[in-house]
Amino acid sequence: MSDGHHNGHEHVPSRQRRRFPGISSRAYEHPADRSALVALRKLSGFDTVFKALSGLLPERSLRLLFLSDSVRVSDRQFAHLNVMLRDACYILDLEKVPPMYVNQDPTPNAMCIGLDEPIIVVTTGLVELLDEEEMRAVVGHEVGHALSGHAVYRTILLFLTSLAVRVAWIPLGNVAIMAIVTALREWFRKSELSADRAGLLVGQDLQASMRGLMKIAGGNHLHEMNVDAFLEQAEEYEAGGDLRDSVLKILNVLPRSHPFTTVRAAELKKWAASRDYQRIMDGHYPRRDEDKDTSVRDSFRESASHYATHVRSSKDPLMKLVNDIAGGAGDLGDRMRRGFGGFTGGSQPRPPKDGGGSADGPAGPDEGPEAPGGPQGSGGDGPESPRDGSPRDGA
Repeated sequence: MSDGHHNGHEHVPSRQRRRFPGISSRAYEHPADRSALVALRKLSGFDTVFKALSGLLPERSLRLLFLSDSVRVSDRQFAHLNVMLRDACYILDLEKVPPMYVNQDPTPNAMCIGLDEPIIVVTTGLVELLDEEEMRAVVGHEVGHALSGHAVYRTILLFLTSLAVRVAWIPLGNVAIMAIVTALREWFRKSELSADRAGLLVGQDLQASMRGLMKIAGGNHLHEMNVDAFLEQAEEYEAGGDLRDSVLKILNVLPRSHPFTTVRAAELKKWAASRDYQRIMDGHYPRRDEDKDTSVRDSFRESASHYATHVRSSKDPLMKLVNDIAGGAGDLGDRMRRGFGGFTGGSQPRPPKDGGGSADGPAGPDEGPEAPGGPQGSGGDGPESPRDGSPRDGA
C-alpha cells in the first residue's frame, strides 16, 4: 500500500494475519446488500436527491466539526486504535488510510461517513466496552464500509433522517423523503452484514467478533454471557411465534439502521463456516482490477439465489408460509386438474376402449361407443402424466 510507511515505522499487523492484496469488496459483500443497493438506486427520485445532496451537503463542515470537537486518532492519540486502523487497511489493501476520530458519547457506536473521502468515527462508549481483538473487528468493519463505498449513502441517510424531522410539519413534505429514508435504511441494514464479514477478514478471530456483538447487545458483563446461548436467541427469534410475530418483526426493524445483533451474529457465524470464506482465506477471491468486467446479470442471479435459499431454509412462520405457497402451487394445480378431469379415486386416466368412451370419465364399458366427446372427452389431458408442468416449474 502506498502509505505503508509513516514516521519511519512499517505498518504490519501486530500478530500474523493473512493479507488480501487487491481484494474486491465483492469478495465479502452480502448478496442482500448488493440487491438492496440496486433497488435503492431504482427508487423514483433517488437519483435527483443523490445528485442534489452530493453538491449541497457540507463536506468540509463535517470534517471541521469532528476536527474541532473530537479526538483524531494518531501515533500520539489513541495510538492502539491507530495501529488497528493501519492493520485493517494493510490487510484489506486500502491504499489511503481514512482519518479516524473518537467522539465523546456513552452509546457504543461506530460509523463511516463522508462524500469525497470516508471518515471513521467511534464513540468512547464503544472504545471502553470492547477489548483489543473485539475492537479490531469493529475497525475492520468500518474499513470494509470504506472499501465498499458505503460512506456516501450513510452520509445521505443521516442528512435525510434529520431533514425528515424538520419538514414533518409540512403536509406531504415528509412522504417523499421518508420513502427514500426507508429504502436507505433497508439497504444499510444489509450493508452491515457485509461489513461484519470485512471485520472478520481483518480480525480473523470469529470468537472476538461474536463477543463484540454480544457486548453491544448486553454490555460489559462478559462473565454473565455465553456466545452459544446468544446464538440460540437468534434461532428462537427467527423460528418463534406465529404470523403476527412475523409482521411485528418487520415493523420493529423498519426504523433501525442496523439489524438486530443476534441476527448479525448468526449470519456471521454461518458465513465463517462457508466455503466462500475458506476460499478467501486460501487466497482465492475477486480482485479490484476485475471489477470492471463484473457481470451485473451474475450479481442479480446470485442475489436471487440467496433469497430463494433464505426463504426455503427460513424457520420464520411468514417465510415458511411463502415457501409452502410457492412449493404447493404446483401440487394445488395438479389436484385441481385431476379433480376437474373426473373423479377416479386418484387413479391414472384410463385410455378409451376401441376408440370410444371418455378418456378419464367414470363411464362403464357398456357406455363406450355412446359417450360424448370421443377419445378427447372431458379431461382434455389425454394420457399425459398429471404431474407435468406443476411442482417442478413452480418451485
